[in-house]
Amino acid sequence: MNFTKADLQRNIQYKTSRSGGAGGQNVNKVSTKVELLFSISDSDVFTDEEKALLLGKLQSRLNKDGLLQIVCDEERSQYLNKEIALDKLADILTRALHQPKKRKKSKPSKAAIAARLDNKRKASLKKMNRRKTSFE
Repeated sequence: MNFTKADLQRNIQYKTSRSGGAGGQNVNKVSTKVELLFSISDSDVFTDEEKALLLGKLQSRLNKDGLLQIVCDEERSQYLNKEIALDKLADILTRALHQPKKRKKSKPSKAAIAARLDNKRKASLKKMNRRKTSFE
């Protein structure tokens, strides 16, 4: 699970295109939109077990060719968009590889059980004392 962005760079393909949005005339001339394509199955960064885990968890994010696709057009600079897309990729892979700890079952202590029962008893007595008494 220890990988760096430099490790990921070897298996990344970038496609660039013109981006919409803010930027004035720059938008019409410069290809700043970045599409990052990453092949999990061809990557040499992960073990076979990690690849299987990633492919299972990220199934909905893979395109028809089995590539993880991230599109970024947030900035006016192609370089910055590449950096943002790479950060997103690293974040997605890190989250997918994270396995939460197994929950250990625990029992309440005897003192906690006794205190709970004592509180129930006191509440019961309090409500019993509120009842109307009938004189027959």
